[in-house]
Amino acid sequence: MRESIGRILTLTKRNIKEILRDPLSLVLTMALPLVMEILFYLIFHEITAQFEMKYLAPGIVVFAQAFLTLFTGLLISMDRKTSFLTRLYVSRARSYEFIFGYALAVLPIALAQSVLFFVVGGLFDTSLFGVRLVWAILLSLVTSLFFIAAGILFGSICSEKSIGGVSSIVICGQSVLSGMWFPVEGLKGGILTLMNILPFKNATMLVQNVILGVNDTFKDFTLPLLIVLGYTIVMFAAAIFAFRAKMKAD
Repeated sequence: MRESIGRILTLTKRNIKEILRDPLSLVLTMALPLVMEILFYLIFHEITAQFEMKYLAPGIVVFAQAFLTLFTGLLISMDRKTSFLTRLYVSRARSYEFIFGYALAVLPIALAQSVLFFVVGGLFDTSLFGVRLVWAILLSLVTSLFFIAAGILFGSICSEKSIGGVSSIVICGQSVLSGMWFPVEGLKGGILTLMNILPFKNATMLVQNVILGVNDTFKDFTLPLLIVLGYTIVMFAAAIFAFRAKMKAD
Protein backbone atom coordinates (compact mmCIF):
# COMPACT_ATOMS: atom_id res chain seq x y z
CA MET A 1 0.00 0.00 0.00
CA ARG A 2 2.78 2.41 0.94
CA GLU A 3 4.62 1.62 -2.29
CA SER A 4 1.45 2.27 -4.29
CA ILE A 5 0.92 5.66 -2.63
CA GLY A 6 4.57 6.49 -3.28
CA ARG A 7 4.19 5.72 -6.99
CA ILE A 8 1.00 7.80 -7.19
CA LEU A 9 2.73 10.78 -5.56
CA THR A 10 5.72 10.42 -7.88
CA LEU A 11 3.46 10.39 -10.93
CA THR A 12 1.52 13.35 -9.53
CA LYS A 13 4.69 15.43 -9.13
CA ARG A 14 5.75 14.60 -12.67
CA ASN A 15 2.34 15.55 -14.06
CA ILE A 16 2.33 18.86 -12.16
CA LYS A 17 5.71 19.71 -13.69
CA GLU A 18 4.34 18.85 -17.13
CA ILE A 19 1.31 21.08 -16.56
CA LEU A 20 3.49 24.01 -15.48
CA ARG A 21 5.49 23.76 -18.69
CA ASP A 22 2.46 25.07 -20.57
CA PRO A 23 1.28 28.11 -18.56
CA LEU A 24 -0.72 29.45 -21.50
CA SER A 25 -3.20 26.57 -21.21
CA LEU A 26 -3.61 27.31 -17.52
CA VAL A 27 -4.25 30.99 -18.22
CA LEU A 28 -6.86 30.21 -20.87
CA THR A 29 -8.57 27.71 -18.57
CA MET A 30 -8.99 30.50 -16.01
CA ALA A 31 -9.44 33.52 -18.27
CA LEU A 32 -12.43 32.56 -20.43
CA PRO A 33 -14.81 31.62 -17.59
CA LEU A 34 -13.63 34.66 -15.60
CA VAL A 35 -14.43 37.03 -18.47
CA MET A 36 -17.83 35.36 -18.86
CA GLU A 37 -18.54 35.73 -15.14
CA ILE A 38 -17.79 39.45 -15.12
CA LEU A 39 -19.47 40.32 -18.41
CA PHE A 40 -22.67 38.35 -17.82
CA TYR A 41 -23.03 39.85 -14.37
CA LEU A 42 -22.52 43.42 -15.56
CA ILE A 43 -24.86 43.03 -18.53
CA PHE A 44 -27.68 40.88 -17.15
CA HIS A 45 -27.83 40.97 -13.34
CA GLU A 46 -30.30 43.88 -13.30
CA ILE A 47 -32.50 42.17 -15.88
CA THR A 48 -32.88 38.72 -14.32
CA ALA A 49 -32.04 37.15 -10.97
CA GLN A 50 -30.44 34.23 -12.83
CA PHE A 51 -27.32 36.35 -13.27
CA GLU A 52 -26.97 37.61 -9.72
CA MET A 53 -23.63 36.52 -8.31
CA LYS A 54 -25.14 34.13 -5.79
CA TYR A 55 -26.37 32.10 -8.79
CA LEU A 56 -23.78 33.02 -11.41
CA ALA A 57 -20.57 32.44 -9.44
CA PRO A 58 -21.37 28.81 -8.48
CA GLY A 59 -22.55 28.17 -12.04
CA ILE A 60 -19.33 29.54 -13.51
CA VAL A 61 -17.26 27.48 -11.07
CA VAL A 62 -18.80 24.23 -12.30
CA PHE A 63 -18.90 25.40 -15.93
CA ALA A 64 -15.15 26.09 -15.77
CA GLN A 65 -14.61 22.56 -14.48
CA ALA A 66 -15.97 21.23 -17.76
CA PHE A 67 -12.88 22.68 -19.45
CA LEU A 68 -10.79 20.43 -17.20
CA THR A 69 -12.12 17.53 -19.27
CA LEU A 70 -10.35 18.95 -22.32
CA PHE A 71 -7.29 19.98 -20.30
CA THR A 72 -6.85 16.56 -18.72
CA GLY A 73 -7.59 14.72 -21.94
CA LEU A 74 -4.95 16.71 -23.80
CA LEU A 75 -2.40 16.03 -21.08
CA ILE A 76 -2.86 12.27 -21.33
CA SER A 77 -3.18 12.11 -25.11
CA MET A 78 0.04 14.11 -25.53
CA ASP A 79 1.83 11.75 -23.14
CA ARG A 80 0.63 8.87 -25.28
CA LYS A 81 1.79 10.61 -28.44
CA THR A 82 5.31 11.17 -27.09
CA SER A 83 5.50 7.53 -25.94
CA PHE A 84 6.12 8.70 -22.36
CA LEU A 85 3.44 6.38 -21.06
CA THR A 86 4.71 3.48 -23.15
CA ARG A 87 8.07 3.77 -21.39
CA LEU A 88 6.36 3.88 -18.00
CA TYR A 89 4.31 0.78 -18.74
CA VAL A 90 7.37 -1.35 -18.05
CA SER A 91 7.47 -0.03 -14.49
CA ARG A 92 5.60 -1.59 -11.59
CA ALA A 93 2.93 1.14 -11.63
CA ARG A 94 -0.61 -0.10 -12.10
CA SER A 95 -3.35 1.49 -14.18
CA TYR A 96 -5.20 2.99 -11.22
CA GLU A 97 -1.96 4.56 -9.99
CA PHE A 98 -1.55 6.34 -13.33
CA ILE A 99 -5.18 7.50 -13.15
CA PHE A 100 -4.90 8.89 -9.63
CA GLY A 101 -1.56 10.48 -10.51
CA TYR A 102 -3.26 12.50 -13.25
CA ALA A 103 -6.33 13.30 -11.15
CA LEU A 104 -4.32 14.62 -8.19
CA ALA A 105 -2.21 16.77 -10.51
CA VAL A 106 -5.27 18.48 -12.02
CA LEU A 107 -7.20 18.86 -8.76
CA PRO A 108 -5.22 21.98 -7.65
CA ILE A 109 -6.35 23.70 -10.85
CA ALA A 110 -9.97 23.02 -9.91
CA LEU A 111 -9.30 24.51 -6.48
CA ALA A 112 -7.67 27.60 -7.99
CA GLN A 113 -10.63 28.05 -10.36
CA SER A 114 -13.13 27.81 -7.53
CA VAL A 115 -11.30 30.26 -5.28
CA LEU A 116 -10.74 32.75 -8.11
CA PHE A 117 -14.32 32.81 -9.39
CA PHE A 118 -15.86 32.97 -5.93
CA VAL A 119 -13.52 35.73 -4.79
CA VAL A 120 -14.19 37.77 -7.92
CA GLY A 121 -17.91 37.15 -7.45
CA GLY A 122 -17.61 38.28 -3.85
CA LEU A 123 -16.10 41.57 -4.98
CA PHE A 124 -19.38 42.28 -6.79
CA ASP A 125 -21.60 40.79 -4.08
CA THR A 126 -20.02 40.68 -0.62
CA SER A 127 -22.83 38.47 0.68
CA LEU A 128 -20.97 35.54 -0.90
CA PHE A 129 -18.24 35.79 1.71
CA GLY A 130 -18.88 33.61 4.73
CA VAL A 131 -18.79 30.06 6.04
CA ARG A 132 -21.00 28.83 3.19
CA LEU A 133 -18.36 29.94 0.70
CA VAL A 134 -15.77 27.68 2.34
CA TRP A 135 -18.12 24.70 2.10
CA ALA A 136 -18.95 25.56 -1.52
CA ILE A 137 -15.26 25.61 -2.45
CA LEU A 138 -14.68 22.25 -0.77
CA LEU A 139 -17.74 20.76 -2.44
CA SER A 140 -16.64 22.08 -5.82
CA LEU A 141 -13.61 19.80 -5.56
CA VAL A 142 -16.01 16.88 -5.42
CA THR A 143 -17.88 18.01 -8.54
CA SER A 144 -14.59 18.61 -10.36
CA LEU A 145 -13.68 14.93 -10.03
CA PHE A 146 -16.40 13.98 -12.51
CA PHE A 147 -14.96 16.25 -15.20
CA ILE A 148 -11.38 15.20 -14.45
CA ALA A 149 -12.38 11.53 -14.68
CA ALA A 150 -14.10 12.20 -18.01
CA GLY A 151 -10.91 13.84 -19.29
CA ILE A 152 -8.81 10.86 -18.19
CA LEU A 153 -11.21 8.48 -19.96
CA PHE A 154 -11.23 10.50 -23.20
CA GLY A 155 -7.47 10.99 -23.09
CA SER A 156 -7.00 7.24 -22.72
CA ILE A 157 -9.02 6.35 -25.81
CA CYS A 158 -8.70 9.41 -28.08
CA SER A 159 -5.80 10.94 -29.97
CA GLU A 160 -4.67 14.51 -29.39
CA LYS A 161 -6.44 15.47 -32.63
CA SER A 162 -9.84 14.10 -31.64
CA ILE A 163 -9.83 14.92 -27.92
CA GLY A 164 -11.11 18.45 -28.53
CA GLY A 165 -14.23 17.30 -30.33
CA VAL A 166 -15.02 14.58 -27.82
CA SER A 167 -14.46 16.85 -24.81
CA SER A 168 -16.73 19.50 -26.32
CA ILE A 169 -19.64 17.13 -25.65
CA VAL A 170 -19.08 17.54 -21.92
CA ILE A 171 -18.55 21.29 -22.21
CA CYS A 172 -21.75 21.70 -24.24
CA GLY A 173 -23.62 19.43 -21.85
CA GLN A 174 -22.60 21.55 -18.89
CA SER A 175 -23.54 24.73 -20.72
CA VAL A 176 -26.90 23.61 -22.09
CA LEU A 177 -28.14 21.04 -19.57
CA SER A 178 -27.04 22.59 -16.28
CA GLY A 179 -29.67 25.33 -16.13
CA MET A 180 -27.01 27.92 -15.28
CA TRP A 181 -28.08 30.29 -18.06
CA PHE A 182 -31.85 30.00 -17.66
CA PRO A 183 -34.40 29.09 -14.96
CA VAL A 184 -35.49 25.48 -15.15
CA GLU A 185 -38.76 25.92 -13.27
CA GLY A 186 -40.72 26.39 -16.49
CA LEU A 187 -39.33 23.28 -18.18
CA LYS A 188 -41.47 20.17 -18.41
CA GLY A 189 -41.37 16.69 -19.85
CA GLY A 190 -38.41 14.77 -21.16
CA ILE A 191 -35.85 17.59 -21.20
CA LEU A 192 -36.30 18.27 -17.48
CA THR A 193 -36.12 14.56 -16.69
CA LEU A 194 -32.92 14.31 -18.72
CA MET A 195 -31.39 17.26 -16.87
CA ASN A 196 -32.34 15.73 -13.53
CA ILE A 197 -30.69 12.37 -14.21
CA LEU A 198 -27.50 13.70 -15.83
CA PRO A 199 -24.65 15.08 -13.68
CA PHE A 200 -24.51 18.59 -15.18
CA LYS A 201 -27.52 20.21 -13.50
CA ASN A 202 -26.93 18.26 -10.29
CA ALA A 203 -23.33 19.47 -10.02
CA THR A 204 -24.35 23.09 -10.53
CA MET A 205 -27.31 22.83 -8.18
CA LEU A 206 -25.14 21.20 -5.52
CA VAL A 207 -22.69 24.11 -5.34
CA GLN A 208 -25.42 26.74 -5.75
CA ASN A 209 -27.52 25.32 -2.93
CA VAL A 210 -24.61 25.44 -0.51
CA ILE A 211 -24.24 29.15 -1.25
CA LEU A 212 -27.98 29.88 -1.20
CA GLY A 213 -28.81 27.64 1.75
CA VAL A 214 -30.17 24.09 1.85
CA ASN A 215 -33.92 23.94 2.52
CA ASP A 216 -34.56 20.27 1.79
CA THR A 217 -31.50 18.22 2.77
CA PHE A 218 -32.34 15.25 0.55
CA LYS A 219 -33.60 17.13 -2.52
CA ASP A 220 -31.16 20.05 -2.40
CA PHE A 221 -28.02 18.24 -1.24
CA THR A 222 -28.02 14.46 -0.76
CA LEU A 223 -29.70 13.46 -4.03
CA PRO A 224 -27.60 15.65 -6.36
CA LEU A 225 -24.46 14.63 -4.46
CA LEU A 226 -25.25 10.94 -4.90
CA ILE A 227 -25.93 11.43 -8.62
CA VAL A 228 -22.66 13.30 -9.16
CA LEU A 229 -20.70 10.74 -7.13
CA GLY A 230 -22.34 7.91 -9.06
CA TYR A 231 -21.28 9.31 -12.42
CA THR A 232 -17.81 10.08 -11.04
CA ILE A 233 -17.28 6.49 -9.85
CA VAL A 234 -18.46 5.14 -13.21
CA MET A 235 -16.15 7.52 -15.08
CA PHE A 236 -13.13 6.57 -12.98
CA ALA A 237 -13.90 2.87 -13.34
CA ALA A 238 -14.22 3.25 -17.12
CA ALA A 239 -11.00 5.30 -17.23
CA ILE A 240 -9.07 2.63 -15.31
CA PHE A 241 -10.44 -0.11 -17.59
CA ALA A 242 -9.61 1.87 -20.76
CA PHE A 243 -6.16 2.80 -19.50
CA ARG A 244 -5.43 -0.82 -18.59
CA ALA A 245 -6.53 -1.93 -22.06
CA LYS A 246 -4.19 0.60 -23.65
CA MET A 247 -1.33 -0.59 -21.44
CA LYS A 248 -1.81 -4.16 -22.64
CA ALA A 249 -2.20 -3.08 -26.27
CA ASP A 250 0.98 -0.99 -26.20
